[in-house]
Amino acid sequence: MEKHLKNSSLAKVAEIKLSYRVKVKPSERPQVTCSTDSYQVLKASWDTGKIEFVEQFKVMLLNRANRVLGIYELSTGGVSGTVADPKLIFVAALKACASSIVLCHNHPSGSLKPSAADLQLTKKMKAGGELLDIAVLDHIILTGEGYSSLADEGLL
Repeated sequence: MEKHLKNSSLAKVAEIKLSYRVKVKPSERPQVTCSTDSYQVLKASWDTGKIEFVEQFKVMLLNRANRVLGIYELSTGGVSGTVADPKLIFVAALKACASSIVLCHNHPSGSLKPSAADLQLTKKMKAGGELLDIAVLDHIILTGEGYSSLADEGLL
């Protein structure tokens, strides 16, 4: 019977591996306590040649002490948008065992005003995070000249 299973389509499934490689000691990781801290860490990770060129979406992953576990570059789109798949955001957070996340994307137009789609995604992510016990602390909109924080604006 076992031989039959090995040759059947039931045994032909993909193996899933989860991994997270730590390269920085916990004490050396930056700690974020406010939107300015988040902005500075995120801006340092951004390719400055793309901030005003194409829209990108990144997720900052944090541990319980709000130390940065890593920054996940989720997507790069065009001039007016990019895709932010909630499943992929939470896959990254779960792989890193993140306690919280900060969402971030840039607006090549230079506008710091969140779009209706930005607000809808943030609301959806916050609800999903509550189910997984992963807090969505903020959603930062980045431009070449500055940033806006949905948390600071009371929009989270």
